[in-house]
Amino acid sequence: MKKLMYMAMMLLAGQSAIATNVEGMRVWTGPEHTRAVFDLSDDADYKLFELDNPPRVVIDLNQATLTESLTIKNNKDIKKVRFSSEPGKVRIVLDLHQSLKPKSFLLKPTGEYGHRLVVDLNRAAKPQVKSVASVTQSNRDVIVAIDAGHGGEDPGAIGAAGTHEKDITLNVANQLAKKINAKPGMKALIIREGDYYIKHRKRFEKARKHNADLFVSIHADAFHSRKVNGASVYILSQRGASSEAAKWLAESENKSDQIGGVVIEDKQDMLSKVLYDLSQNAALEESHKAAKSVHAALKQVVKLHGQGFGQANFLVLKSPDVPSMLVETGYISNPNDEKKLKDPKHVDKLTRQIADGIRNYFYQSPPPNTWIAAQAKSKKHIVQSGDTLSDIASRHGTSMAAIKSINNKSSDQLMIGEVLYLPNEP
Repeated sequence: MKKLMYMAMMLLAGQSAIATNVEGMRVWTGPEHTRAVFDLSDDADYKLFELDNPPRVVIDLNQATLTESLTIKNNKDIKKVRFSSEPGKVRIVLDLHQSLKPKSFLLKPTGEYGHRLVVDLNRAAKPQVKSVASVTQSNRDVIVAIDAGHGGEDPGAIGAAGTHEKDITLNVANQLAKKINAKPGMKALIIREGDYYIKHRKRFEKARKHNADLFVSIHADAFHSRKVNGASVYILSQRGASSEAAKWLAESENKSDQIGGVVIEDKQDMLSKVLYDLSQNAALEESHKAAKSVHAALKQVVKLHGQGFGQANFLVLKSPDVPSMLVETGYISNPNDEKKLKDPKHVDKLTRQIADGIRNYFYQSPPPNTWIAAQAKSKKHIVQSGDTLSDIASRHGTSMAAIKSINNKSSDQLMIGEVLYLPNEP
């Protein structure tokens, strides 16, 4: 009997020491670091260390086996990956093109992902020197930060036809940037430029670093009902969501840092929190104005979800001093929305309206020392019945082309009640 118990205990001990399988490797490269993600069958005991001449990072996993070959091609940071396996141990070597600072951590299963070992290879940050003159220069462009949601390890929502939200948002962000850059006095700043993940805080920190006047986060989320469709504009709410959809979306988006692989380190003392809240309240007022302006432009030509405007506790909108909004371009879980968001004509129409709404907001609330602020101080004309563009130009001693340029008009057509900004003539 004792012998049987001993054998059973040994068998259990052997099972507890079953090797963790290294099931594959994925690599994402961004502007600040390259991330290598190793998929594991279970938790892992590992050690990471660096070697020089040539630079490389070594990862030893104990009680592990390698079930898939690891390969990498054409990466700017990792030259190649080598590996060896012996009973109870796997060694992975990342040969680097240059010395990089590694940071590693394990992630528990979340969403569609299981256990993961994440290795970030960080490049040295280049110091930025800013002068007061560069920040406060007169007649400057307003800067619109455009953030494509998700990316890299985090695909976002996945449509019925297999479309990834991260691809939709990057395309929409790039098209919106083109529209913004085409407008006088406006300049776009793309937050995520490729297929890699950026944690929520880093997104709005990049906007602040570049002195953005507005932060726009682009999404194309999913809902539990495939019937839900249409575009929406959201701003931050710290008191609860304005609808079931808003709450669902916020909870979904806020999980992205877990999926993308982020270690949460959020500590604030009481004084910092009070100052943060005061600053954020002021930004929220401007966020509401900006979002309402985009909402007004969208509803003219784009199908909206319900009223198309809401509030929810989105982490990505928590910049303390940059007005921010989140634009749900549609619901990728709805087959018709998914199809439209892949249609260049629809994306062109959608981004044109978003850009027009942003422009209108800045003319209503122009930041100091900007080209738009100078135009907003100029004369205005409210279109009356019988007015024509040529008559208005002649009456105010300017040209039709100058009026159309300042007001971003592509045609001579006018609407009664429309406000036209008139150029300041010398």
